Amino acid sequence: MNTRPTSRLRRTIAVIAGLAAASVALSGCLYSMIPEQAEPKPSTTKAPDTEGVSADLMPFYGQTLSWSECGTGFDCTDVTAPLDWESPGQGEITLSVVRHQATGTAQGSLLTNPGGPGASGVELIRDSLDFAVGADLIENYDVIGFDPRGVGQSTAVTCFDASEMDDYLYSIPTAKRGSAQWEAELLAGHKKFAEACEANSGGILPYITTINAARDMDLIRAVLGDAQLNYLGYSYGTFLGATYANLYPDKAGRLVLDGAIDPAVSGLDVGATQALGFESALRAYMQDCLDSGECPFTGTVDEAMADLGALLASVDASPLKNGDGRLLGADALMTGIIAALYSADSWSYLTQAFDEALQGDPTTAFFLADFYNGRENGSYLDNSSEAFRAYNCMDYPVEDDPNAEAATTAKIAEGAPTIAPYWNGPDSCAVWPYPPTGTRGEITAEGAGPILVVGTTNDPATPYEWSESLADQLQEGVLITRVGEGHTGYNKGNTCVDGAVEAFLLDDVVPEDGLRCE
Repeated sequence: MNTRPTSRLRRTIAVIAGLAAASVALSGCLYSMIPEQAEPKPSTTKAPDTEGVSADLMPFYGQTLSWSECGTGFDCTDVTAPLDWESPGQGEITLSVVRHQATGTAQGSLLTNPGGPGASGVELIRDSLDFAVGADLIENYDVIGFDPRGVGQSTAVTCFDASEMDDYLYSIPTAKRGSAQWEAELLAGHKKFAEACEANSGGILPYITTINAARDMDLIRAVLGDAQLNYLGYSYGTFLGATYANLYPDKAGRLVLDGAIDPAVSGLDVGATQALGFESALRAYMQDCLDSGECPFTGTVDEAMADLGALLASVDASPLKNGDGRLLGADALMTGIIAALYSADSWSYLTQAFDEALQGDPTTAFFLADFYNGRENGSYLDNSSEAFRAYNCMDYPVEDDPNAEAATTAKIAEGAPTIAPYWNGPDSCAVWPYPPTGTRGEITAEGAGPILVVGTTNDPATPYEWSESLADQLQEGVLITRVGEGHTGYNKGNTCVDGAVEAFLLDDVVPEDGLRCE
């Protein structure tokens, strides 16, 4: 029986690499609006902030950064961090950092995180700066992206090659779904994956945790020369930012947490809440699809959802063959559905995927699933899947209450009947090489100043109730509500949200708690 979040539950804790892509690439914008400076600013380096730093950490906090150009208007550097913050002399890792210097007069650095865990902050800023932050922030801040430990160009978790990853993510189990043989088959795949991660990651797996990543953020703050951290974190990045504020309340400057994860919610509850969130988003999509007059489904929303359930069951029983020889099963189709639900801008792709699948063609469904998994032309563009697993397997404690698991399964079945059959599976972290060290509990960040929490009312990946909860937990949490669809709220075209966030980050104007932006 499952005693912890399953592979599917854990994998859908919001990859904002998926968010950025589903919201921008799938809508055809493709990051083409990145501001360019006619004359790039000369690279500058400030003296590190080493006030109060202990002697054993001084070799890290006292680093002087060396920047090099890495694209028009961008420069990059590497920061050396301790592998183990509890024993800083026992090894080192590298953190990859990118900077876009303020186009005007900089009032400091703004560190960003795109979520995941496992999404590349370097790629988000370098490839999609104006999607990550608005023009006023670009003008007034040095915008900083970084790859957290284990991710991307930093010292990274490494597991499978592309062929092995294809087999792991897309292969169709031979046993009947839900049977003991099916669970054993999937668990064997998880074990093979975990063993490859351990063999190929150079001993870093025990140290890929959110607490260590938050400590890395304080190091980055210091070597950038900032006395306090100004921060904009999306999705999982809200958990990272809240963890930072809890560890370093005196160093927490202006923090915005958009699309919050509730740190007090158990892994089982995370999975159940997300299942209900995606079902709700799927119903909103279906209503829009039916209203469009070009929907492959007909009737009421309930009737169309029942027909979609039939399509999923059909694909589960008889997978659809793609042009590259891969077979689209129900799990891959569900991954594609989830990818498109991150943003209403991507709903037209979902309609196309359904229309084709009903005719036996999995092309667009595979496009969406591949996009979610970071796959392109047979290669994987990043290690987000590997890093995601590494963080979650270390962050989420073991849950061994069969009654709680049964209640969670029943909740998903009742509240998300379309998604439920494809949501569960054996716990991939049950075979991870190291036991989890993380805990779940409220984060209050006592001693930190006001922290803005932005929640979207029908956010499928980080449901609105989590933003409400985190804002309540934080000693000085301030909730901003975006009424609408999709994942996260800032820089999505809502001038009310954007204005409140930017007034806070630029001028330290704290909005009224509970501000509601229609």
